Amino acid sequence: MINPSAPGWIEKFFIEQKVSEETVMASEEEFYFKTRATGFIFGHIIGFNTVKPIPVEGQLPEEISKLGMLNTLYQMYCLIKQETDSNHFISDTIAFYNLLTPKGFNPLQKMLPSSSDSSKLEKIIHDRVQTNEDLFSKSFSHVITNALLFVDVLAFKKYLEKGSLPDKYFSRIEDIVISIVSLSLKSKTGVSVHDDLLQKLFESSVRYSKFSNKGTIKTIENLDLSYLSNDLEKFYVIDLAGISLWSDAKVENEERYFLFKLGENLNVSEAFIIDSIHFINNFIVTYKDEIPYFNNSNPVKNFYDHTTESVQVLINRNKNRLIKELSQSKELMHLIAKSTHKELDKDEKKKIKTQILDICKTIPSLTIFLLPGGGLLLPILIKFIPQLLPSAFNENEERD
Repeated sequence: MINPSAPGWIEKFFIEQKVSEETVMASEEEFYFKTRATGFIFGHIIGFNTVKPIPVEGQLPEEISKLGMLNTLYQMYCLIKQETDSNHFISDTIAFYNLLTPKGFNPLQKMLPSSSDSSKLEKIIHDRVQTNEDLFSKSFSHVITNALLFVDVLAFKKYLEKGSLPDKYFSRIEDIVISIVSLSLKSKTGVSVHDDLLQKLFESSVRYSKFSNKGTIKTIENLDLSYLSNDLEKFYVIDLAGISLWSDAKVENEERYFLFKLGENLNVSEAFIIDSIHFINNFIVTYKDEIPYFNNSNPVKNFYDHTTESVQVLINRNKNRLIKELSQSKELMHLIAKSTHKELDKDEKKKIKTQILDICKTIPSLTIFLLPGGGLLLPILIKFIPQLLPSAFNENEERD
């Protein structure tokens, strides 16, 4: 399995994915529809459009975003260049992202001169899927933050076609997205518990825009959309408008009017608008329980569930090493066994914390527990440890 949290994952991706010229998409429309089907457009990836299937299960959200980002950029490269050379793709992608860094500052210069191009791209993608939010906020608004990663793909398209990037491209696209989302929310017939949150999450997710036009644009007719020059940009903003209008498994007449008017202003067919409405409804209805944004009634529970899932993935990956390390600490094993049926005192809990952290130091993937605030995750780690050990370890389990 590809592990995007470990070095060398991009090389492994291209070794496993034997992409041929025959697999290159024929049109931008085909590219968009297949990308949208993966959930990348909305920031909630449910699969990957790859030659060899890559399972989503067993991957952390950040890892899923990395794989989705790499694959979508690569498919855009194949579409525009009509070639599949991974080395050319990697070098062009690095050159593209170098254009985005402020003059006089290049984070890639911090790397050792011997760093391979694939290693540099791994660093870039890692940075792009990160946010400046704290752990709690990131796990809660992940779906919105990473929805705007598609702007990178749109900009990459421009770069591949022209060898350069239009001035302030990112800020202009982001400004249009924020304006459209704001107007679409105003057009809704009913107020949803999600509406204010959605607006704030979009605004906190942008990287370049300062929302200069958001308050001055009152209607869709006043919005200048002339900057959007290709179908992919137009399809994208329509779908984002559609997901912001969704609230109760249906789109009312006034909301439909907004979408059709937006499509008319963008010169996009009514057929696409209808397809967008149906696709978004089916997508959200199917995956609503998995999307943090649509489960904001109890953000603390969402945070706990998200963190628990991530910890469980890490434990399963490091199961053998973790069991080996645990077996070498008889005192820790005794305390964990005791905790399954009896409350530990303060000193015992402190011993567990110290010894578990010592074990985490020896397993690189578990260094998350050593970071500031990582101690808060220890109870979740300890919760899953008994599941790794023989059934006789848990005195509470029924036996024949």
